[in-house]
Amino acid sequence: MQYRTLGHTGVQVSSLALGAMNFGAIGRTTQAEATAIVDAALDAGINLIDTADMYSDGESEEMVGKAIAGRRDDIVLATKATMPMGDERNHRGSSRRWLVTALDDSLRRLGVDHVDLYQMHRWDPTTSDEETLSALTDLQRAGKIRYFGSSTFPAHRIVQAQWAAREHHLGRYVTEQPSYSVLQRGVESHVLPVTEQYGLGVLVWSPLASGWLSGAVRAGREITTSRSTFMPQRFDLTVPANRARLDAVEQLAQVADDAGLTMIQLALGFVTAHPAVTSALIGPRTLDHLHAQLAAADTVLPADVLDAIDAVVAPGTDLAAHEKFDTPPALLDPALRRR
Repeated sequence: MQYRTLGHTGVQVSSLALGAMNFGAIGRTTQAEATAIVDAALDAGINLIDTADMYSDGESEEMVGKAIAGRRDDIVLATKATMPMGDERNHRGSSRRWLVTALDDSLRRLGVDHVDLYQMHRWDPTTSDEETLSALTDLQRAGKIRYFGSSTFPAHRIVQAQWAAREHHLGRYVTEQPSYSVLQRGVESHVLPVTEQYGLGVLVWSPLASGWLSGAVRAGREITTSRSTFMPQRFDLTVPANRARLDAVEQLAQVADDAGLTMIQLALGFVTAHPAVTSALIGPRTLDHLHAQLAAADTVLPADVLDAIDAVVAPGTDLAAHEKFDTPPALLDPALRRR
């Protein structure tokens, strides 16, 4: 396992981090299975575990808390807030009112008195940066969080938040968690240059592109991945973007074969090769999935392999741009771009 410094924090984290989204109802994972995955991940040298309050309505945090009991101090523990937790209109977002409550709820579920990294799961356009950063700064001073970061923020919002922190003398986001994979490279053109400029640690999610790069999706095979069962539109081959992804996958499979690598090694080695990236979040549902992903822990792709990947999917290109979660609201709502 390789270790890297998380931005300018001085904290050393593993280049592969354990994402716990599949713990609980989402991944149909039991507590025993989740604990076994955590045990194996820690034994392999992973020291960062990332979850969120909304994963299976808090069940993921509860499972993580039970799995790490007795060894909390050896783990860099991260969770997230802002996504809806129930139907109540104020049980979401990044207002001070909600974040104070959401963090206490997360600490209770995790069974800890603090988290190392508290991340805003999405940018909340209804709340000012000053409001959010002020609340996070107070929670940090209270000892409930060590650092705070953003997740899936558009580049301009990352910059704006950095400016607001300086302008109002508040703590600042020290990490960003964007979606990044061989098939979704748009962040290379805007988000990653900004994170490098501000010295942010970067924890990338979905490096296997929802299973497209796991090796399980190939031409001529029925697609039976777990993700395809509850997100079938992302794998519907009548959709042009999905046909483009499958074509790219076939070409990438040849690149991997020529390099003597699995698709997973190629995919994870690609994202961890970018100088802006600190860690890649892996989200196994089973121990077999975990071991297949851990095989990429020491993968370093040579320049010729990276060049071959660039020839398949050009730098800065998203093959499924409609699936991005950092699209500016005005591109989605016509009323916001018309007087």
